[in-house]
Formats: sequence, structure tokens, C-alpha cells
Amino acid sequence: MRTLKEAKCGQTVSVVKLHGEGAVKRRIMDMGITKGTQIYVRKVAPLGDPVEVTVRGYELSLRKADAQMIEVQ
Repeated sequence: MRTLKEAKCGQTVSVVKLHGEGAVKRRIMDMGITKGTQIYVRKVAPLGDPVEVTVRGYELSLRKADAQMIEVQ
């Protein structure tokens, strides 16, 4: 299993599955991150938090904890 947190800067990955429960999972889905979505990793902060990504044409910053819940390939 590979997560969005492990993706390198400049990579484009595809969402396989969302882990997590209830409100957190719902919030991630509300941001447009659903199964099959392409995510482009724009920047990773020096300490790894946050991760800047482009999803469905808009830019987003995700915390490490949230990125850990997104399984990608």
C-alpha cells in the first residue's frame, strides 16, 4: 500500500482508496478526492507538512495525517 504522503514532488498519482472514518473521510471527499481521481503533487514542505497538490484543476494543501489516509498508485 502506497499513500499520498509517500508520493514525491512532481508525481501524478491516482487515488485507489480512502481510509479513515466519518467526518475526516467525508471532508477529504468534499475536497474532490475520490476513487480514481488524479492528483498532481506540486510541493512538499521541508518537514513534509503540508503537501501541496493539484486536484481537479485547483490547488490544495493537505496535512500529513490526511495524506496518509489516501491510498494511491
